[in-house]
Amino acid sequence: MSTPTSDVLIIGGGVAGLTLALEVADHRSVTLVRPAQDDQGASRWAQGGIAAVLSPDDDLDAHINDTLIAGDGLCDIEAVRFTVTHGPAAIQWLIDKGVPFTPEPDPTARYPYHLTREGGHNARRIIHADDATGRAVVDTLLDSVARHPNITQRNDLTVVGLLQDDQGACRGAYGNDTNHQWHSITARHTVLATGGASGLYRHTTTPAPSSGEGMMMAAELGARLMNLEFQQFHPTCLFDPEGPAFLISEAVRGEGGHLLNEAGERFMLVLDKRAELAPRDVVARAIDAEIQHSSLGHVWLDIRHLGEQAIRHHFPTILAHCATRGIDITQQAIPVVPAAHYSCGGVATNLQGASDVANLYAIGETACTGLHGANRMASNSLLECLVFARSCAQALLTQAPEQHDQTTRCGELQPPGRAAATAVPETVLSDIRQQMRATMSQHVSIVRSATGLTAALANLKALLNSLEELEGALTSPEGKRLHQTLQLAILTVLAALQRHESRGLHYSTDWPHQQPKAAASSLSITDLTQA
Repeated sequence: MSTPTSDVLIIGGGVAGLTLALEVADHRSVTLVRPAQDDQGASRWAQGGIAAVLSPDDDLDAHINDTLIAGDGLCDIEAVRFTVTHGPAAIQWLIDKGVPFTPEPDPTARYPYHLTREGGHNARRIIHADDATGRAVVDTLLDSVARHPNITQRNDLTVVGLLQDDQGACRGAYGNDTNHQWHSITARHTVLATGGASGLYRHTTTPAPSSGEGMMMAAELGARLMNLEFQQFHPTCLFDPEGPAFLISEAVRGEGGHLLNEAGERFMLVLDKRAELAPRDVVARAIDAEIQHSSLGHVWLDIRHLGEQAIRHHFPTILAHCATRGIDITQQAIPVVPAAHYSCGGVATNLQGASDVANLYAIGETACTGLHGANRMASNSLLECLVFARSCAQALLTQAPEQHDQTTRCGELQPPGRAAATAVPETVLSDIRQQMRATMSQHVSIVRSATGLTAALANLKALLNSLEELEGALTSPEGKRLHQTLQLAILTVLAALQRHESRGLHYSTDWPHQQPKAAASSLSITDLTQA
């Protein structure tokens, strides 16, 4: 069945999707598809804050330079300058919306909100709402979205593909509802805000991470995917094999936390002059090396020296959560490990979020704008969500509304109809997914080798073949999404195999040095046939 046509269809309800919806809804009709359980996305779990030049003691060129250094030669300078320049206005927009950022307690300070510092930044420029910034931003924006008469929320749909007309343009999406009925949602413009691909890995920093399904939806229509090999692993995820994922914010190190090895010694001091505040790729590799040479399976993050009062003031959420796991961080060091956290690659877009496919846009972690290069700097992610959502909104609003053609014929990506009579057991799909995650974690993680990547490619292709041979697998929503995830995993391995160097988040034991000229990777769905 079909739903009424909207001007703008937004798939994903994190910071990027909510911001775009609010920015266009005064002038366009909006359909926003987001999970019924709104804590599933990565935005809500972002703890540290948002990077922007807000203090009079900071400047735009410094933020630009820090971002370029972290990106390790692969940033698009135009995208970096665009993002940083538009950052202060984006933060003011959030303040005007009512986001409760933490105030600066010092009455002599030159900026009214508290600014912290995180890895890679040479200034305090991270505005935050205690240690739960993502939750504060999402809750505030969601409240505004719920009150807007021009925004229709759909919490009952799982989108699994995009609609394409005979001219190759995107015309909306299709998905399955909670009653297992298929729906088409047609729209003049479709925007993917579906998150990254950390779900390709076994250990992540969010309980229910995306696995790149949105990226592959775009690729199925012909969009290019860039820099898939650059998967960021956050250095400090709580080590608790029996419990759910929980991120220990970079701000913990920004406020003076120390990383300790099995012997209780700081190890970052001898590796990098920035010590614990080195970029994430440097810190994550250092932690990984320590874990490989110890029996603990983790390292320690120690903030006891900050004092109980400071810990309670800066990190109430982390303090409370760790207490539920039996850890008093005012008296004990925190056991931490690196975990998949952020995808620097994604759907290639311009500064307005437009992809190669007409009428199809991507914003947030789904997109690859060139801002992050080979390694995202801390707290530039929510900044990118805000800036590019607002830029995309302006691009959509400059285009005159049109009368929708209800007779537009959609091609091969039309809804597949009723699910097959033969249902694939969930346990079978779950087993394939777990095998994929194990393969990616073993061979396509923080340190890589040609041998490991080749083994991963063979394993993933075998898993893809086994899925495709299951009767009814590709006509069920979960089977279709798993198929997309496996395809993206294969493309990620191909991108890693093609990069004969070590740069940023991609570290190869076979190619430990950098090529003299940095170049972005670019793949399409046709590359799968050549794998």
